[in-house]
Amino acid sequence: MTTTLTPTSDYLVSSRLRSTGYPAWRAQVEATRGCAAPIHLRGASAVLDRDGAVLLERSGDVLAPCGNRRESVCPACSERYAADAFHLLRAGLAGDDTKNIPATVTDRPRAFLTLTAPSFGPVHARKVTRRGFVIPCRCGDRHHVEDPRIGTAVDPDSYDYVGAVLWQAHAGALWARFTTCLRRALAAELGIRAREFRDHARLSYAKVAEYQRRGLVHFHAVIRLDGPDGPADPAPPGLDHHTLRAAITRAATAAVLSVARPDGSALDLAWGAQLDLRAVTPSAARQVENERGEMTDAALAGYIAKYATKGTGATDGADRPIRDLDHVQYLDVSPHHRRMIETIWHLGGLDAYEALNLRRWAHMLGFRGHFMTKSQRYSTTFRALRADRRLWRLRAELDALDTASNDSDRIPIDLDSVTVINDWVPVHFGHRDDGERELAAAIAERHQQQRRSKIDTRRAAS
Repeated sequence: MTTTLTPTSDYLVSSRLRSTGYPAWRAQVEATRGCAAPIHLRGASAVLDRDGAVLLERSGDVLAPCGNRRESVCPACSERYAADAFHLLRAGLAGDDTKNIPATVTDRPRAFLTLTAPSFGPVHARKVTRRGFVIPCRCGDRHHVEDPRIGTAVDPDSYDYVGAVLWQAHAGALWARFTTCLRRALAAELGIRAREFRDHARLSYAKVAEYQRRGLVHFHAVIRLDGPDGPADPAPPGLDHHTLRAAITRAATAAVLSVARPDGSALDLAWGAQLDLRAVTPSAARQVENERGEMTDAALAGYIAKYATKGTGATDGADRPIRDLDHVQYLDVSPHHRRMIETIWHLGGLDAYEALNLRRWAHMLGFRGHFMTKSQRYSTTFRALRADRRLWRLRAELDALDTASNDSDRIPIDLDSVTVINDWVPVHFGHRDDGERELAAAIAERHQQQRRSKIDTRRAAS
């Protein structure tokens, strides 16, 4: 990321660097790893031992990271989110004793699935032959890679924007219907009733939504079959990799939701014809995909996790909610995606779709779900990962306290014996001017480069 300084921001940067409070400010920004929109907190915190004595104490103003997962909003926090997503996904694929996921999950029936949206009308596309020749689009042009028309409607007047928006708004519910159909298909393979499936096996999964250039999401999902007690319990006999993939194919075809159009006619919502289904193998190899089309668990975790930080993007939607339809004209979006937002706003004003609360999700082009979700027993949680990070930091501070003490016989402090009291209130959001934003962006970029350098070094060593 290259930052171009304007004369105004250059002056603000210089002024901040010369200010007396710069070292303290920089230390706090470093602690957030260069968060682009930190939360300014004011208050105090204390760490007490079992007898109530104060071990650590802090008061005044501090910065807390915003925690936004979107790379376009905060590169620093999105990188942390992607790292957490990788560990969450990797634990469910390869196991992790520290997260109570046994390594035996690699023996379970597993599959990597991509479900797409159906067609709602022809869109501009760029297709290439095996020899690298670009095939003409329906419009007659050969589009280059960065052509902004790719993914937009060839004929906007005949494109089914209402159907596309309603499909997008129900994508989460359609996924839920798919998982129900999958459990039924697997129960049929075991020769039992669907309601008895939970007594014989458990369906575990993690999925991430990714926007296509036409503005509709598709889902990347890792699906794993366990026994009824979760990841430590083997899947029942009769369910293997081939059975799982066959059941997924049937379930993807059977999953259908029926909703009403504004005129009252029925609209059946289903998955698109493009269904990508692959086996998952243990990470014995470093390549993303082996010669048989199978994906290794470590590479797959990284592949999926990178989508967890993506928003709709500058050409698709907005990173923040839209409060007024008049603001849409100022968005940097294509006419196709502007038409989607306008359709969402129109449908959001109809009583028939009040429960969907569409206008709230206009900036997400109608997608109302979380970008990353998982079943309960797939692996650990984001909350647990954040709690582990807080404990690690507390342990480091207490260890530093022990190191500073001259008492060689002092017993290390047990985390289970301490009490943490926090009393903080937010007083300000974001950096105060362009100078602070420029400096924070430079700090974030340096941290990213250092992290990538460490990753490259580890890969080279292995």
